[in-house]
Amino acid sequence: MNVFESINNTADRASDIGEEYVDKTYQYYKLKIFQQIAYIISMFGKVLMIGAVLFIGSIFLAIAAAIALGELVNSIPLGYLIVALLFMLSAFVIYKTRYLIDGKIIKKIHDKFYTD
Repeated sequence: MNVFESINNTADRASDIGEEYVDKTYQYYKLKIFQQIAYIISMFGKVLMIGAVLFIGSIFLAIAAAIALGELVNSIPLGYLIVALLFMLSAFVIYKTRYLIDGKIIKKIHDKFYTD
């Protein structure tokens, strides 16, 4: 009878330890998911705010450059055309190097998501 009680107690303890392990694992993954979601939202917010300010600054800088170039070549429309062509050239370079940009972004996100 003593052997059966010992086996029963051991089985109960193993069951309790298993339940505790499942509970702790659930809590860990819940916390990990929260951390990743918070990181994504935080990064998105920072990129949005910094991007908005840089975009507005770029617009003012482009207008100022177009006016300055227009005065330099004695034709304001030509100044705006030169600035527009510079933007088109920049967009083309970014388009051609998009795979490098994607690779860097994926690597950065991979490093953040898969580190413990």
